[in-house]
Amino acid sequence: MFLEEDTRVKLQKLNKVLKKFDRRKEWFLGKALHDEESTIIHHYAFSENPVAFEYPDFSAGWALSIPLVNRLTSKIEDEPLKSDFTIDLKHEVALYIWEEGKGPRLTGVPELCTLPEQNPRAQYCATTVSSHSPLCGQPVNCENIFVAVKTCKKFHSDRVPVVKKTWGKQASLLEYYSDYADPSIPTINLGVPNTERGHCGKTFAILRRFLSSHVPKTDWLLIVDDDTLISLPRLQALLSCYDSREPVCLGERYGYGLGQGGYSYITGGGGMVFSREAVVQLLASGCKCYSNDAPDDMVLGMCLNALRVPVTHSPLFHQARPEDYAREFLAHQTPISFHKHWNIDPIVVFNKWLKNGEHTEGLQKSTKEEL
Repeated sequence: MFLEEDTRVKLQKLNKVLKKFDRRKEWFLGKALHDEESTIIHHYAFSENPVAFEYPDFSAGWALSIPLVNRLTSKIEDEPLKSDFTIDLKHEVALYIWEEGKGPRLTGVPELCTLPEQNPRAQYCATTVSSHSPLCGQPVNCENIFVAVKTCKKFHSDRVPVVKKTWGKQASLLEYYSDYADPSIPTINLGVPNTERGHCGKTFAILRRFLSSHVPKTDWLLIVDDDTLISLPRLQALLSCYDSREPVCLGERYGYGLGQGGYSYITGGGGMVFSREAVVQLLASGCKCYSNDAPDDMVLGMCLNALRVPVTHSPLFHQARPEDYAREFLAHQTPISFHKHWNIDPIVVFNKWLKNGEHTEGLQKSTKEEL
């Protein structure tokens, strides 16, 4: 049985539920999620019928029978993983177990739930989810978070105004970094040319500037793209759970080559959060870009891996749009970020999902309707 840190378990009820299944057979059990439409985070799998494939909501807990564990153990030892990238583990686990029909599909178990503990219907559940957003003390003061927005001249007129109309108002310390210094925004040219792909050169220039006398000294650095949508008050609450005196790198964690001794990294679009100590250690290590257009998030992952500084995953950061995630997966979250303006109105998305106080009622209502 696999659990998340926010999963709550009623052991007697769980034991009773698991006893319904023949332990001599292969079982893959969980709360079933499915895509409403094909999505990039699942490599557009099952594009003809996205709802046909189900995968587990990790927050509800998921279980494997021992016969299945034994077979998977042998398989992993004999066969390398087919994909180098780990993007959405719950979907990739389900695909790996299913093995194009050779293995079992996920069996949905109604008693594995993501309802809040206080919900009256939770009495029927073997697992529930803590309904509280992460908060470990006083939220970090907004004056203690320096925000760096990566942009370029061609997006000054469409993406930057969205930042200013939405979450940019929540920031006390924010700078826009571009390939062109536009005093009307204003943007700062760090002397790094714009690149079509990775932005490693620009990101490392931002790291150096963060430690320089050009910006106020703060404990935390947030680096985002110009099409990232984020709630800074929710980030301030989450950061109360971390110590900026330690090297902290926080966001949505992806993986590269993990089956062959690879590394994890924080994906850039959802927002990358660094403690000052993490930036100090990164730059002191001498780690640097192999080219200006190298993927900044992956290079940083390699650097942190070499330093043995762990990258910390939070499921509240999102590299894609709300439409790219299962509705029930988002229903028990208080999300911190989403990414991309593609085929959406970003201001509407911000107001629905990230503007404090407004999203919660709508999600609770949709959850009740599903029940």
